[in-house]
Amino acid sequence: MIDEKDRDSLIEYRMQQAFDTIELAKFLVSNDKLAIAVNRIYYGMYYALTALALENQFETSKHGQLIGWFNREYIASKKLDSIFGKILRNAFQNRTKGDYDAFISFSKSEVELMLDEMIVFIERIKNTLNK
Repeated sequence: MIDEKDRDSLIEYRMQQAFDTIELAKFLVSNDKLAIAVNRIYYGMYYALTALALENQFETSKHGQLIGWFNREYIASKKLDSIFGKILRNAFQNRTKGDYDAFISFSKSEVELMLDEMIVFIERIKNTLNK
């Protein structure tokens, strides 16, 4: 168990990782590294989600458990609009396909949309943390 000061520092660190990952994903998209960008888009959201979980004293190293927790605590309870659950699910599925399936390709317009959704997701998590 981590103390409050360390928890706050870790939350701040995870959110900084999320915002840094937005910049990295933009760079990757602009250089047509689309499959890598899809990976980073998901991980940017994952970092923000980890910060939110820490704020709520929920810890896991499993992506499925974290996403399930988020869906229960924030989507099913209507603390956040269901679109955020869909954005996260799609990002996770696309990251999994891009990382593990053979011959997967994403169009630039698809990845640009994912990037826009990532930015909205991370901003919403930031606003939720600041309440």
